[in-house]
Amino acid sequence: MREYYHRRAPEYDNWYGGAFYSGDERDSFLRERADLEQLLAGLEPAHTFDVACGTGFLTRHLPGDVVGLDQSDAMLDVAREQAPNVEFVQGDAFALPFEDDSFERMFTGHFYGHLEPPQRDAFLSEARRVARELVVADAARRPNHEPEEWQQRPVADGTTWPVFKRFLLPEQLAGELGGGDVLLAGSWFVVVRS
Repeated sequence: MREYYHRRAPEYDNWYGGAFYSGDERDSFLRERADLEQLLAGLEPAHTFDVACGTGFLTRHLPGDVVGLDQSDAMLDVAREQAPNVEFVQGDAFALPFEDDSFERMFTGHFYGHLEPPQRDAFLSEARRVARELVVADAARRPNHEPEEWQQRPVADGTTWPVFKRFLLPEQLAGELGGGDVLLAGSWFVVVRS
């Protein structure tokens, strides 16, 4: 998975730009992406840790003192350009390089939905260790996708990579996080604060 995201870094934000959709579907995606960005920017400012921050596309909207972490140095190179006021560190989401209660909030966008059950448990344990609050943004259940699927994702360099992906219902995500408030229940994105 690390190699896939490393190779995908230069083109990753094409998805956020709606490049994989057209017509009304693309318009709907872009409107809801703007809602997601506005929601994140409207959170109360906090000392926030963005885990699996990728290119920093969502990181740049988080208010307060923000630290971003990703395993891919290529993703972090893009993130540093997009969010120059954020501190970025390279590391492992399952063994976070911070002490207990280091942050007020942990955020993760489009990472949790890639985790299989043992990984989810490990991630949530680490999240609860380093932050009081957890905000998770991910992909909403879509009519043209199974709730869980292995996708074959092509990269511009000609390679194709198998990627596990879940599409979540808001109450499902809240339940997996141990309860919480649904902040966004859209047709493209779900956000839960726990």
